[in-house]
Amino acid sequence: MRRLILALGLIAIAAPASAQAPNRGNQELQTNCAGDAITFCAGIDPNSPQMDACFKKNMSQMSPNCRRAIDAYKAAGGK
Repeated sequence: MRRLILALGLIAIAAPASAQAPNRGNQELQTNCAGDAITFCAGIDPNSPQMDACFKKNMSQMSPNCRRAIDAYKAAGGK
C-alpha cells in the first residue's frame, strides 16, 4: 500500500512537467533553441502559434545554432 501511494504521488508530480514538454519540432531544434526560447519567449507555451510568432519576430537575434536548426527543420518539411 505504501508503494502504491508513493507511485501515485510521483505520477502526480511528473504529470504537470510532462504536459509542458514541447511536442513540436525535432530534438535538434529543441536542443539548439531552448536557450533562445527562454531568453526571447519566456512564458509562452512552446506548443503554441505564439511561440512561432515570437521566434519569427526575434529571428535576427537568435543564436546561430538555433537559426541553423530552424532552417534545417523547415528544409525537412517542418513548419
